[in-house]
Amino acid sequence: MVSQEPRGLVERMEDHQVAIYLAAMAFGGLLGWAAAGAGPALEHAINPVLGALLFVTFLQVPAADLLRSLRDGRFLSAAMAVNFVVVPLVVAALFTFLPADQAVRIGVLLVLLCPCVDYVIVFSGLAGGDSRRLMAATPLLLVAQMLLLPGFLYLFMGPELGDIVEAGPFLEAFLFLIVIPLALAWGLQAWAAHRVVGQKVSEAATTTMVPLMAATLIMVVASQVPKLDGRLGDVAAVVPVYAVFLVVMAFAGRLVARLFRLDVPASRAVVFTGATRNSLVVLPLALALPDDLAVAAVVVVTQTLVEVIGMVAYVRLVPRLVPGPDRTPVRAG
Repeated sequence: MVSQEPRGLVERMEDHQVAIYLAAMAFGGLLGWAAAGAGPALEHAINPVLGALLFVTFLQVPAADLLRSLRDGRFLSAAMAVNFVVVPLVVAALFTFLPADQAVRIGVLLVLLCPCVDYVIVFSGLAGGDSRRLMAATPLLLVAQMLLLPGFLYLFMGPELGDIVEAGPFLEAFLFLIVIPLALAWGLQAWAAHRVVGQKVSEAATTTMVPLMAATLIMVVASQVPKLDGRLGDVAAVVPVYAVFLVVMAFAGRLVARLFRLDVPASRAVVFTGATRNSLVVLPLALALPDDLAVAAVVVVTQTLVEVIGMVAYVRLVPRLVPGPDRTPVRAG
């Protein structure tokens, strides 16, 4: 009986994780407002907690499955196409509706042009998406955005901002948020396969997914709220752009999945990877910008707020947008 109680608690957290994430962001906002001086310390804590979150995420999929998924050329091609062909076109269409402020625009570009590599796996799984394929694509998506982002910035903003994103922060993010957590996860999997103690450690680690995600959101929001500093109007102006992006990408992702003739779980995963953005991992890039562009980091975090709320709808609506074989499409009217 004693061993069942922790499992029950974990299952309840997983069942209500979206509500937990929303509560975490609300708490982060209050914390940032009430304790503005804690912002710098919280910023330094973001990457370690995010690395731990990705470690737990990688731990839940066996290494063999990840390596096998990397050979799935059709899914990987669809994921790359939706993120690096379709998304830039959608962003280009939305770009003219952004405020003229350069800091706001650079923040929007940083976050919308970079696909998510962390909680997209969780939300896709909740909607019946193929999380294993999506997880296998994570390193490729991060490397691709590292290589392509400077060029995209040049196209959108011109030469004066095209080289503002240096390779160093992205390489650091790739090492500490992807390579090291993945290596540690594979090491623990090997230990768990041969030792009972390793198996218990692995099981205990996987129960921390929801708390780690909530902690990350608290730190991100709390560290950025003090930076609003009279810029609330400019930041609020990007909220409709983020919302429209989510709506458009739901249908664009479904179209890409159909063009690549993917099965239902893979199609749902493509919808999610096209819609969710890399706000948590790209935040260090925004924080490293010059002082006159400091509001860009707040613009990035604002996208997180909109996106998590949007994921509440996505988890419920994507299975209807991409119905399974036992479901008939919901017809309008």
